[in-house]
Amino acid sequence: MGRRGYPPEFRRRVLDLVASGRSVADVARDLGISEESIYSWRRQDRIDAGLVPGLTSTEKAELAAAKRRIAELEAELAVHRRASELLGNVVPPKGGSRPSR
Repeated sequence: MGRRGYPPEFRRRVLDLVASGRSVADVARDLGISEESIYSWRRQDRIDAGLVPGLTSTEKAELAAAKRRIAELEAELAVHRRASELLGNVVPPKGGSRPSR
């Protein structure tokens, strides 16, 4: 399935199977998913539980949202800067000298 392709409920069930004593290899083979996915989910679960240092799922989601917002603001700022450049070439600045009549 691709990145983030499995719903959280499925991940939880997989982790419960591993926690019940089944091997990661057996669970992965039976469900048709990679062992690496299970190890990754287990590591993140341990981080979320505070057993291992790292960014929690909530912190990761907040960081991703902040990065998206920063990218949006940077794009918006670039548009404003470009518009200012273009208008600066057309409209004289306020308070500047006016041509005499």
